[in-house]
Amino acid sequence: MKKNILLILIVILFQNIGFSQSFNHEEKQNNRSLLLGKINKEALNAPPYADWFAKGYDQYTPDTKIINILKEQLSPYTITAFMGTWCGDSKREIPRLYKVLEEAQFPLDRLTLIAVSRSANTYKQSPGGEHEGQNIHRVPTIIIYKGGKEVNRIVESPVGSLEQDILHILENKYTPNHHIVTLTNQLIEEAGTEKFLKKSKKNIKELQEFAQKTSQLNTYASVLFYAGQTKKALAILTFNTMLFPNDPKTYMNLGNKQSKSNQLEQALESYQKALALEPTNKKITTAITTIEENLKNTNSLEE
Repeated sequence: MKKNILLILIVILFQNIGFSQSFNHEEKQNNRSLLLGKINKEALNAPPYADWFAKGYDQYTPDTKIINILKEQLSPYTITAFMGTWCGDSKREIPRLYKVLEEAQFPLDRLTLIAVSRSANTYKQSPGGEHEGQNIHRVPTIIIYKGGKEVNRIVESPVGSLEQDILHILENKYTPNHHIVTLTNQLIEEAGTEKFLKKSKKNIKELQEFAQKTSQLNTYASVLFYAGQTKKALAILTFNTMLFPNDPKTYMNLGNKQSKSNQLEQALESYQKALALEPTNKKITTAITTIEENLKNTNSLEE
């Protein structure tokens, strides 16, 4: 029996090693082909990805002045980019990234490109685990390193142009989009979820200026939730209701995740708060009815 278990573990280990070392793995999700894990330009230049990659590459013209500066300054850095071949933002920015790097004569062996999943259970994750610990909540995410340490990152889209953002990162003059996610993650990692929520008033003062819309932390929480970090995800969604107390979507998002976590009483309370802000929303009333029925059934079984 022990020998059989050991054999199974060895097979799984070698399967994982084989996947992590392979390039350009392709599979279908929702009847659509997509790439997963480590990929390169060769795969993006092949059908069906070439339709958008080649067009985006050919149509983009980087700023020559900035490119000349990057030729002199970018070579000591390494870059890791996370993308989705299913993602519109990635389809726009990754061809441009290749164009910028190649015109800046940046060695492409210093670029690592990771394609992530869109499936709910593996949302924005890579099968090889490259996403782990990288706080990937939007794609593309382009991370620039020097000496093995992250300098900064471009999240979802550049603030200016792609080449301009890269230069600003090298000059230490850059704040990426969705910066509230990075700051929130730092505060939770330092304090833990419970202390983070206890200090919510202080944290709101620190983060309010970076809170542009409810979807910023909601998307981040969804990534954490489907990665199995339920407690952290619920803490962030709860904090989002404090940042946007008059937006019913924040309470709906919290209620959805509480319901999926079988926290029915808490979910009911969240949905009721959402309904108070948007009394005509049928989705909320349906969710409340469903939870109330589930609670009745649970109570009757306990009796």
